[in-house]
Amino acid sequence: MSPRLLRAVGWGSAAVLGLLTVAVFVLLLTPAKDAVRPSRIKYGLVFDAGSTHTSLYIYRWRADKENDTGIVSQVEACSVSGPGISSYADDPAGAGASLKPCLDKAMKMVPAEQQRDTPTYLGATAGMRLLREENSSKAEQVLAEVSKAIGEYPVDFRGARILTGSEEGSFGWITVNYLLETLVKFSFAERWEHPQDTEVLGALDLGGASTQITFQPGVPVQDRNTSVFFRLYGTNYSLYSHSYLCYGQTQALKMLLAALHQASSSAQISHPCYPRGYQENLTVAELYDSPCVRAPSSASPGLVLTVTGTGDPAACGTAVQRLFNFSCGAQWPCGFNGVYQPPVRGQFFAFSGFYYSLHFLNLTEGQSLSLVNATIRQICNSTWKQVQELFPMASRTQLRDACTASSYILTLLLQGYKFNYTTWPNIHFVQQVANIDVGWSLGYMLNLTNMIPSEPPAAVTELPRSIWIAATVLLAIMLILTFCLLTATCCQRNSSGYEQL
Repeated sequence: MSPRLLRAVGWGSAAVLGLLTVAVFVLLLTPAKDAVRPSRIKYGLVFDAGSTHTSLYIYRWRADKENDTGIVSQVEACSVSGPGISSYADDPAGAGASLKPCLDKAMKMVPAEQQRDTPTYLGATAGMRLLREENSSKAEQVLAEVSKAIGEYPVDFRGARILTGSEEGSFGWITVNYLLETLVKFSFAERWEHPQDTEVLGALDLGGASTQITFQPGVPVQDRNTSVFFRLYGTNYSLYSHSYLCYGQTQALKMLLAALHQASSSAQISHPCYPRGYQENLTVAELYDSPCVRAPSSASPGLVLTVTGTGDPAACGTAVQRLFNFSCGAQWPCGFNGVYQPPVRGQFFAFSGFYYSLHFLNLTEGQSLSLVNATIRQICNSTWKQVQELFPMASRTQLRDACTASSYILTLLLQGYKFNYTTWPNIHFVQQVANIDVGWSLGYMLNLTNMIPSEPPAAVTELPRSIWIAATVLLAIMLILTFCLLTATCCQRNSSGYEQL
């Protein structure tokens, strides 16, 4: 190649290389945009240790949070075999052992590298509150054994404790409103793309040993003992909440049977809420095995009682009403037993025992109060043979208690909590919302995320994809031109050397 041509190639390559260098610098100086890397997923475990059974709920949420509260979803629910932990008062170690199969299941669902950072809680409710009243030492032993069992697993165990009735009710309220999207208008998560602009909802919970009512009243709460405050998603909430111990379904039905026994003054008990033709035997000790019922001093623990159903709807309703004291006295307005309660207001979600008992009679689909009353009267007027034919797959206990439980719920809602024909349609009976169980445990987890340190999203600065591709292509061309320029320079030098020779 002639020296003149080599010089031309060299100068041309240098010029193009200079232009490309300027172009690359211009692209690199283009304002970059900030990008947020996906935040890490965290997990949490909550044991709901109720009076009749225990369940383990596995939750997860992203490490970044909205106004200090995690966006929590349910991963799995595991039902613990056997009765509630309060039933292990004489075998505390058995309470701890009963939890292990569900903990084993949880360890398979939570990634191994995150297990030691997984906060784990056990909350015990009315069953353990009753045991603590009856024998505080046994209650502490049960809590110690369940704590020991959970502590054997590689989790961040935060403790086992007995919730107050107010906590149980208010955490249930949080769950309901979180699932129904009434706590806050979300704007960044897919599941909250269409938030509802509605008032917060009330919560009605019926367990085995207690019942809770929680709602946002339209007036200031006058009784400090029934007032609850929360701050969630940057908003303050002032609520009315009260829990009635011993007025859960299991204990209420036991109180009713005890009242009928004491009224009969004999070993023969006529039960107007049991189907006609039903009969069972039980001992005095079995009947009076709870702090909610007091045995007469003259009763012999070993005495066998015979309970016979009479299937009398009117008498059943009267007997159930006698469990309550509906006079308010100085605490007006009130719910029952002289406890202050402002008038119910807004929409309510009723879950747990409220749902299960009425769902058994197909009464959870928004039926009118008239239809509910008629259906309950019909089941209460049925014979033992008729209820067996109506519900061939149901257990003996479900059939026996169908009338009693539904009559109790109706009395509790209408005369206890003061709902009426006008406000009855505002009660919605549910088991789940968005495939998540409705109860206090999710609200508990949500509230506790306020105490879990928030990890700020990992921010990075990145170029738009199109600019990054253009800069890469230009740099590749620059490398090729640089190679050409160096080659031309070397050839030119060699050529000059030959001419001198």
